[in-house]
Amino acid sequence: MMTDPIADLLTRVRNANKARQRKVDVTPTQLKVSIVDLWKKAGFIKNYKLYRQSDADKTGLLRIYLKYIGKNEPVIHGLKRISKPSKRVYITQDKLPTILNGIGMAIVSTSRGVLNDELAREHRVGGELLCTIW
Repeated sequence: MMTDPIADLLTRVRNANKARQRKVDVTPTQLKVSIVDLWKKAGFIKNYKLYRQSDADKTGLLRIYLKYIGKNEPVIHGLKRISKPSKRVYITQDKLPTILNGIGMAIVSTSRGVLNDELAREHRVGGELLCTIW
């Protein structure tokens, strides 16, 4: 059993990025799909695809297509897990961080769903600070 699926997602993407792989496969959860969807909207990844084997079978595959510029220069320069199962980090809407003056993005789990820092400020909500990407 995996204790921290978000850290597993970040580690797999980080390792695939360092190895200059075009895609990486992870086991899907709703939270992972929400995080990856925010990455796609922000332009950190090319695309993602969710493969389900069947409706009765809950297992499947989340394939993330990584994005590179020029001669294999990765778009993602860093990923960091902030809130961990051993130490949860909650923030209010006025203390939401800006990552590299808006170049990066913080992912926050709020009462309105999983949002990036910009959307959380817009909706004026805080929550659990899951991870950052730049």
